[in-house]
Amino acid sequence: MLEFDDTYFMQEALKEAQKAYEADEVPVGAVVVMNNKIIARGHNQVELLNDATAHAEILAITSAFNLLGSKYLPEATLYITLEPCLMCAGAIYWGKIKRIVYGASDTKNGYLHLTKEPGPFPAKTQITHGILEAECAFMIQSFFRDKR
Repeated sequence: MLEFDDTYFMQEALKEAQKAYEADEVPVGAVVVMNNKIIARGHNQVELLNDATAHAEILAITSAFNLLGSKYLPEATLYITLEPCLMCAGAIYWGKIKRIVYGASDTKNGYLHLTKEPGPFPAKTQITHGILEAECAFMIQSFFRDKR
């Protein structure tokens, strides 16, 4: 079986973020991975669904729950192009997700900037950040620059 790495899966999350960008949504994408396979994808759909909770992470996590028929994802890794907000951090916490990998930091709304490290996650949760950080940040910056 071909082994993929964090960069590969973050590129997949960036593809989701691109879908959000093209739909005039804040370009954040997420993928849920188990056993080296993407089991769920999501991108921001706040405007489309007229729902402030329709963040990429929430949509991807919900999709994974539905696929597996489970309310927990203790063996999953969640790849996100942007540091999760507190709402998404709560969903990650309650979903018991094993590992979180995110690209760009969110100095305005990210969980780390609103809480103390390690944030609102169980002690066993592994957090990796900075994967394709420049590419993830560029997409967000481009989106908001185009809005001005």
